[in-house]
Amino acid sequence: MDRPDLSVSVRRAPSETVVSLTGEIDMSTVPRLAAAVDDVLNEPPARVVLDMAGVTFCDSQGLGTLVVLSRKATLAQSYLVLVNVGAFLIRVLDITGLRNALMIQEV
Repeated sequence: MDRPDLSVSVRRAPSETVVSLTGEIDMSTVPRLAAAVDDVLNEPPARVVLDMAGVTFCDSQGLGTLVVLSRKATLAQSYLVLVNVGAFLIRVLDITGLRNALMIQEV
């Protein structure tokens, strides 16, 4: 069985940076996600957009990391917005009570 992987691509624009995620966010891939967002926040844009369109799975570690990254963005005077969040992830965020801790933009 292939180990699930996460690919991260970063596209910078003047007012925002879009971080597109494809694959699974779990214990083995959160360091890659965190490193990418930390890198973006070195020179914080007004908004960091996490495009979740390609995300097929997110475990509790992934959820925790999203919340931590959101707080880091706030501290850097930026803000983290999740877009293209799949129904399964919305459900998990609702169940865990984390939906209000994250900024989710309906497209």
